[in-house]
Amino acid sequence: SGLSQEAGSVEQLSLHCAEGSLEWLYPTGALRLRLAPRLPPTTAAVRGGSPRHITACVKPTGTFRGAQLYLEREGVLELLLPEAPRPRARCFSWLPQEKVALFLQATPHPDISRRIAAFRYELRGDWLARPALPAASLGTEGTCRPCNDTEILMAICTSDFVIRGSIRSVSNDAELQESIIGVSATRIHRQKFPLFQAAGRPGRPVGSIRTPLRCGVKPGPGTFLFTGWLHFGEAWLSCAPRYRDFQRIYKGAQRMRQNPCEFPMD
Repeated sequence: SGLSQEAGSVEQLSLHCAEGSLEWLYPTGALRLRLAPRLPPTTAAVRGGSPRHITACVKPTGTFRGAQLYLEREGVLELLLPEAPRPRARCFSWLPQEKVALFLQATPHPDISRRIAAFRYELRGDWLARPALPAASLGTEGTCRPCNDTEILMAICTSDFVIRGSIRSVSNDAELQESIIGVSATRIHRQKFPLFQAAGRPGRPVGSIRTPLRCGVKPGPGTFLFTGWLHFGEAWLSCAPRYRDFQRIYKGAQRMRQNPCEFPMD
C-alpha cells in the first residue's frame, strides 16, 4: 500500500517467480521491481553460441489506475503501460547480462480516492525459441508463418497442449487484436491444465485457442494437430499442421531416427 510510503520514495522489490501478480493500493512515489527469474541452467547459454534471451510479459487488470509502468533497461526508461491502459499483454526480452527492471511510478491526483495499480506477470527463459509468440511487441517476424517440420516435431514434445481436432469457429477481437479459434477435440494428447472439456453433455471436449489477428486465421475443414502454450491462463497457438501432414512428417523422422520424442500414432 502506498499509504505506508513516503511521498517521492522508491520501494525496491525483486520478482523471482516464473509468474505472479502485483497489486499496489493508493500508489505513492514509485516501486522498482528487479526482474530476476530463476531459470534452469540450459537457458543461461548455449555452448558455442550466444546466450539466449529472457522474456517477460505484463498484463494490466481492467482497473489499473494511479500509476504508469516503465521498462528500465540499462538506465533508460520506456513506457509499457500508461494509466488506464487496455487490458493487453506487453512483452519484452533481454540478454542475461543486461540489467532490466520494471519502474512503477505513481501519477499525481488532486484527491485520495481509492486507486489500484495491479498487473499479472510472466517471466520465461525460452519463449524466443518457440515458433510463435502471443505478443506483438516482440516483433512480427515469423509469428504467422507455418511451422517447418523440425518445429512441428519439437512442438509435440514441448508444448503445453497437444490437441487433435477440428475448427468449429473463428471469431475476431479487434480491440485486443486477437483471433479466437473454437476447437472440437477428437483426442487430447496433452494439456497441462483443463483447457478442453466436455460442454455440459457427453461429447467431444471443446475449447478455444488464440492467435494474433494479423495472422488472418480462417475456418476450414479437416483434422488438425493443435499445439501451443499457456499465456496468462489462455491457450495460444504455436503449430497446427493438418493431421495427415503430421503423420507423414513423424513417420519420415521415425525412419531416419530423428524423432525428438515418442508420440502415439493411430
